[in-house]
Amino acid sequence: MYEPPPDAEQLAVFGLDAEDMEEEFEIWPCLWPAFFLFNRMSTQWRAGAGGAIGLDYSCIRDVAGFLGIKKKKLAEIFPDLQVLEGEALRVMAEERENSA
Repeated sequence: MYEPPPDAEQLAVFGLDAEDMEEEFEIWPCLWPAFFLFNRMSTQWRAGAGGAIGLDYSCIRDVAGFLGIKKKKLAEIFPDLQVLEGEALRVMAEERENSA
């Protein structure tokens, strides 16, 4: 929220560029914890020969703990985190198809 905007390389991971970031968007308060965790998991992707295949679930508890997210809250937001993960994977796959 109070961090500098992502650079071109970080945006490219999600198939975005600087123009995509010009739009403002709102995150519902009930989804903020999942978005916050997803954002902080940005370096924790498992990848195969074809690119990202999903988040590394083995480190989710550690990252959540660093952020002060309690185990009970993590269990509540995990489904939302998976939705964000799935959408990010879809966008990355689409970007790979368009660049091929």
